[in-house]
Amino acid sequence: MARRLYLSLFLIVGAWSAIADEVDRYVRAQMEQQHIPGLSMAVVRRGKPVRTQGYGYADVERKIAVKSDTVFQLQSITKSFTATAVMMLVEDNKLSVDEKIAKYLTGTPASWDGITIRHLLTHTSGIKDFINEPTVDLAKDLEQQDVIRSLEKLPLNFQPGERYAYSNTGYHLLGMIIEKITGDTWQNFLRAKIFKPLKMKDTDVNSATCDLNNRALGYRWRSNSFERGAYIAPTILGYAGGGILSTVLDLAKWDRALFEDKLISRSTLEEMWTPARLNNRSKTAYGFGWGLDDYLGVPHVGHSGAHMTGFKTFFARFPKQEFTFIVLCN
Repeated sequence: MARRLYLSLFLIVGAWSAIADEVDRYVRAQMEQQHIPGLSMAVVRRGKPVRTQGYGYADVERKIAVKSDTVFQLQSITKSFTATAVMMLVEDNKLSVDEKIAKYLTGTPASWDGITIRHLLTHTSGIKDFINEPTVDLAKDLEQQDVIRSLEKLPLNFQPGERYAYSNTGYHLLGMIIEKITGDTWQNFLRAKIFKPLKMKDTDVNSATCDLNNRALGYRWRSNSFERGAYIAPTILGYAGGGILSTVLDLAKWDRALFEDKLISRSTLEEMWTPARLNNRSKTAYGFGWGLDDYLGVPHVGHSGAHMTGFKTFFARFPKQEFTFIVLCN
C-alpha cells in the first residue's frame, strides 16, 4: 500500500492543488480495500512540506484520528538514521567503514573475522538475521550481547561480500559499534546528534519508558476485523535497525537536513547512495542504509519498513527532482 500510494503521488504532485480531493478519495478507497486502519503521509519539496495529511484511526477502539503529528513506528526506515550516525563518526575520523567489526565487538566467532563495517551497512555480511530467521525469542527481552551469543555457533549464510541478503543483525551490530566508539548508547547518540539539533520533538527510540504522545497503535486484519499487532519485547523493538518512532512532520525535518547537508557532507551522502559492489564486482540495489531504485526511469533512494507489530512505512527521495514522499501506516 505505502509503495503504491507514493508512486501514485509522484505522478500527480505537480498538480496537487487541483487534484487533492481525488488523491484523498484514492487513499481512502485503498485503505478500505486493503484494511488499513490509519495512515499519515507527506509530500516534501526541497525540504519543505507541500502537503501533509492524516487518514483513518491511530486507535481504532477509541476512534482517535490520525493526524500529521501522529507518531508511528518507523521500522526499517531506522536503518537510514543508524547508517547516517555511522557516517558522522567516519567524518569525525572515529572509524572507517573498511575496518573489521571484531575490532569493536567482543565474543564474535572466528567466521566473522573477515566482516567489515561496510558489510554490515550494505547487508553483505552473510550473518543470519536474528529477527527474521530467527535466532532469539522475540517476545523476551535480551541484552545486546545475547544476539551475538545466539549466532556464534551458527554458520554464515555466505562468505562476506559474496552476495546481498537483508539482515537486521547487521544494524543491531552497528548500534553496538556506535556505543563502543562513543561511550554512550546508540539511542542517546541519535538524540544528541540528530533528533535534538533538527528539533525533531516527536521522534525517539521505542522503549518501555518512551513517553511520546499521540502514538498510533499497530493492527492486523484477521477474521474480518482489526486486532492488535503481535507483541515484541521492548529491547528488541527498540533496536538500531528498526527502533525509531516519528511523524511525517519530523521526517520532513530529517529530509531537509539531508537536503541542506546539516548532518553529513554531500560527498558522504553520495557515498551512502552508491550501490554496494560484491566480491565479483556486480552491483546491488542498496547503499549504506538506503535502498536504490527507479520509477519510470527516474532514480530514487529510500527505505521501507514492516513488522508484525502492525506497521508499514515508506520513505522515498527523488534527489534530482528534489521531491520526497513519506507514508506511515498502522
